[in-house]
Order: sequence, then C-alpha cells, then structure tokens
Amino acid sequence: MTDDTPGIDGSKPSIARIYDYLLGGRDNYPVDREIGDFFLNDLPGSVEVPVENRRALIRAVAAMAEDGIRQFVDMGSGLPTADNVHQVARRHRADARVAYVDNDPTVLAHGRALLAADERTTVILADVREPETVRHHPEVARLIDFGEPVGVVFSAVLHHLDDEERPGELVRWWAERVPSGSRFYLSHFRSGHNEQTRLAEQRLQSAFGRGRFRTDREIADLFGDLELLEPGLVPCSLWRPESASGDRSGAGERELTVWEQMISCGLARKP
Repeated sequence: MTDDTPGIDGSKPSIARIYDYLLGGRDNYPVDREIGDFFLNDLPGSVEVPVENRRALIRAVAAMAEDGIRQFVDMGSGLPTADNVHQVARRHRADARVAYVDNDPTVLAHGRALLAADERTTVILADVREPETVRHHPEVARLIDFGEPVGVVFSAVLHHLDDEERPGELVRWWAERVPSGSRFYLSHFRSGHNEQTRLAEQRLQSAFGRGRFRTDREIADLFGDLELLEPGLVPCSLWRPESASGDRSGAGERELTVWEQMISCGLARKP
C-alpha cells in the first residue's frame, strides 16, 4: 500500500489498518504491522479476537435483516473486507441500505472505490463522537430514513473511547433519535484477570493513547434502557453460534480460549 492518498498518514498507526492486517488484509503500513505483529508473535492466538468479532457481526447483521431491519449505520466501520455489512444484509433483504462511518481517510478511499457504483451504500469520513455530524451528513440523510427502524452498529469501537468521552451517552443519543423497533449491536473488549488481557490493553493504550477494556457490567451499561435480546451480553463466540449444519444446539459446550473471552457482544432492541 502506498501513502499518496490525500489525508492518509502512513507514519501513524491506524486502528482500521491494524484490524485489516490481523484479518489478513493488505491495506496497511509498516507502523500498523509492527503493532499487529506484537499480537501475532508476542500474544499467539490473539488473532481469534478480531476473527470472532467479525463472525459475530456477520451473524448479528443477518439477524437484524431477518427481523425486518433494512437500513444500517455502521459506526467505526473499518476497512472493507469479506462479508461487509451491506453484503450480509442483502442476502436477507435485497433492498438494504448501509451508511459506513469512519474517521480514517484510508477507509474513505477504499470504501468509495469499492462502492462507487452502489447507490444504496455510502462511506463517510466522520468521527463517531460527533453524532450530529454523522446524522446530518448529506450522504447519511440521502440513504437513511430515521422515521423507520435502523440497525445501529458499534462493532469493536467503543472500547477505543475513554470514560471521559462517555460512550454510554453516545449510544443513548442514537437510541433517543431512532424509532421503536430499531436494533443496536455492540461488541467491546472485555476486562479479564489474566496476563494476556493486561498486555493487550497496555499495547493498544500505548499505541493510541486512549481507550480501555471494560467489565461485563460496564459493557452492559452501555446499552442503557435498550432491551437486550437473547442470549444477552456474551463472548462473541457464544453469540448465536451456528455449526456447519446451521444447528445451534451444540453452542457453548466447549471451554472458550482466553482470546475468545476477551471480546463480548450483544444485540438490543429499542422498545
């Protein structure tokens, strides 16, 4: 990847590009790979975290679409990869519309190139901490009808916010501005009493100077008054898992690895 795209600084690590690297992508720089290699080499097995997070997101988007949600706002969407939100949603609802939101110019450049001919999908450059800017962006306004139920996605993004940035209030802001029946999907790094969790959190904080892992109680509180749907807040690996045959009956019978326990998720409904 070259660094000649306007606005892209290849000298500073990017959360989106690190995830891309860990998931086997090529849209990253040496500074991103240096951090990614720490997880791959010093914390072997930790790639399970982004992999399981992505798998749970795919299942959650499918569940929302099956429940009738046909428009989505994906906060901190990251770089395009296999089975993007719009692709998953359209397997269940051909008319699904998706607005991707990220503050990384790399995401904007690659997303727009990928979706140039797709009139029902857009990518905007915006900060999720500025919800008014997101909601009133012309492209979001073009695609998303906030008078109808919306699927709001916070996949692996709120743990990059400090407590002072009030991530729970951010979720509540959106919850107060979408109609009954809207869905909220949230995944988040989970605190654990082990060395792997301590090292992973420390490395991310040193790289970006922000964010923290949270306890189950703290993550659940981010949903506020939203109604958590079955199976509640659980490690991503346990969120409605399916076997190759599609049978969920065996889910949860094995012991999860420390990495699978490091990220939890939940899907909620606005009553």
